[in-house]
Amino acid sequence: MATQAPPISLTVETERKPECIIVHLRGRLVSGVCSFLYNKVHCLIPDTKHIILDFTELEWVDSMGLGTLVRLYVASKSAGVKLQLINLGPKVKELLGLTNLLGIFAEMGEKGFTHF
Repeated sequence: MATQAPPISLTVETERKPECIIVHLRGRLVSGVCSFLYNKVHCLIPDTKHIILDFTELEWVDSMGLGTLVRLYVASKSAGVKLQLINLGPKVKELLGLTNLLGIFAEMGEKGFTHF
């Protein structure tokens, strides 16, 4: 009996603009896909001074996903790159608030949480 591969829970599309790189996330940022996202975004850091993570179609983030966002924040900040989160859904925004991470990402200003 063949085993089925688990469904892919996250897709990532990159959109390059002159002033920034927008990373569109779709699905669930959960254990098992976090290193994929980290590697995909981390390699963009040398190419820009502004990375936007668009959460419009992101349904959920678990604790591993939160850790990945913090790792990306630290790597970006260390390189002088602005990491911005936009279009947070209510579940994701609540989770960031409950874990006191909303304040860390809010350092970018309230514009970080609006539509782009």
